[in-house]
Amino acid sequence: MADRYIEVSLVKRAVTCTAQLLDDRAPITCAAVWDALPLAGDVYHAKYARNEIYALFPPFATNEPPLENPTVTPIPGDLCYFAFSGAELGTKAYGYDREVRAGTTLVDLALFYERNNLLLNGDVGWVPGIVWGQVVEGLDAMAQACNDLWRSGAEGETLSFRRA
Repeated sequence: MADRYIEVSLVKRAVTCTAQLLDDRAPITCAAVWDALPLAGDVYHAKYARNEIYALFPPFATNEPPLENPTVTPIPGDLCYFAFSGAELGTKAYGYDREVRAGTTLVDLALFYERNNLLLNGDVGWVPGIVWGQVVEGLDAMAQACNDLWRSGAEGETLSFRRA
């Protein structure tokens, strides 16, 4: 299979990086994401995992991918896939501006932009993610924009994923 690439963007900040899909390590997840593109949603900055931005989406895979190529210590440039039930994200502590009902599944597509990340949540423990992509171009500019998002706020900003 030929290498596949996507663009990950913070739309309002007009910053884009390019990532290569890790088809050899997470083929089921890569296929599910690729087939669902383009995707875009409100961006959030992580509270627990540190240097992470993400957007939440309704499930888009026919079947949720298995935990292929898992990590609890993502490195800069990792794109991760998480599936959460509404009960896991339904508390006010997460700060979502919409109700996340029990029984609902949400897909979290995340970009890790700096070092020293640990996927440990005080409510549920370890939260392994599927590493399905790696940023190959533009990570420095994206990291600066992510730091600005952390300090200035995410309101009105969109995280976008599209085929390159």
